[in-house]
Amino acid sequence: MHIKRFDLNPLVTPADVRPSRPDFEVVGAFNGAVAKFGDETIMLLRVAERPIQQPGQLLTPVYDAEKDTTEVVKLDPAAYDLSDSRVIRPKGENAEFAYLTSLSHIRCARSRDGQHFTVDDQPFIYPHDAYETFGIEDPRCTQIGDTYYINFSAVSKMGICVQLVSTKDFAHYQDEGIMFLPDNKDVAIFEGTASGRYWTLSRPTVPSTGVHDVWISASTNLHDWGGHRFLFTGSRDGWDNGRVGAGMPPFLTQAGWLEIYHAANKQNQYCLGAMLLDRDDPTKILARTAAPIMVPSAPYETDGFFGDVVFTCGGIVEGDRLTLYYGAADTRMAAAELSIQEILGALKVATDDE
Repeated sequence: MHIKRFDLNPLVTPADVRPSRPDFEVVGAFNGAVAKFGDETIMLLRVAERPIQQPGQLLTPVYDAEKDTTEVVKLDPAAYDLSDSRVIRPKGENAEFAYLTSLSHIRCARSRDGQHFTVDDQPFIYPHDAYETFGIEDPRCTQIGDTYYINFSAVSKMGICVQLVSTKDFAHYQDEGIMFLPDNKDVAIFEGTASGRYWTLSRPTVPSTGVHDVWISASTNLHDWGGHRFLFTGSRDGWDNGRVGAGMPPFLTQAGWLEIYHAANKQNQYCLGAMLLDRDDPTKILARTAAPIMVPSAPYETDGFFGDVVFTCGGIVEGDRLTLYYGAADTRMAAAELSIQEILGALKVATDDE
């Protein structure tokens, strides 16, 4: 399959983002949702910030919902496992509570040509309640009529739930409440209805078995989700044997609903795959790529805050062209163009081989 990575990649890096406060540094501008708004392409970046560290310090940011402020917590480096760049885990067998190394919010980046982006100086959505004390992550954006629905993972001591907001102008937003209880994430609302209902993909975590599978749910109003059904899992030994999760919101093609999803292997390499769902009954999988359609290979995809990652939260469809925007190495944003017909062709080949 032909993938044309943009010559300007990476399109947005941490250096392009102004920290929300002077004592913080931006360590990631990645996993952005995307929307067309008038003649603009809006990228809803996940911006990860942390306190500027001094030698011997271990500082982590936490949002205090009661005070409506972000506090800097000082920790003893000797008491914590720092082997994962994303998480600060207490040492010891009975240690249960972990911090994140950064606090994420959502920031708008704007472009007239889909390639040159200017990042707003201020956050668009910042943690603002008790469900978001460790940040808000990995948004998706689905347009329904003149309203854009933005869902994201909200992280706190209570777990990871999925919250929903709506906007008409990307300057103001309205809270729409919690979509899914902890622990759940990677929610992607379909760009349209099927059989008179809205549909969404999600990825609940099952602590008893440790599985990370994709489920599908339906709603008549975008708020009350039910009819939950298991949809798919990864393979035992292949490129997706670690975990799977929804990527960009599924969009309708002449063949059915096309979903570009992410999967990781047990070595934490994140790749992208594709899946086709029935137009009228999206709980039916019609086809799926046997191999990934995109693998991290460019230096900006293999090296970074958490390397070997391509992770999409959104794309723009124009005719046969899919412009896929994706987070690279949990650090920066990039984009690539793919042919929808080529993706559908790869799905057909995979189906014929089964």
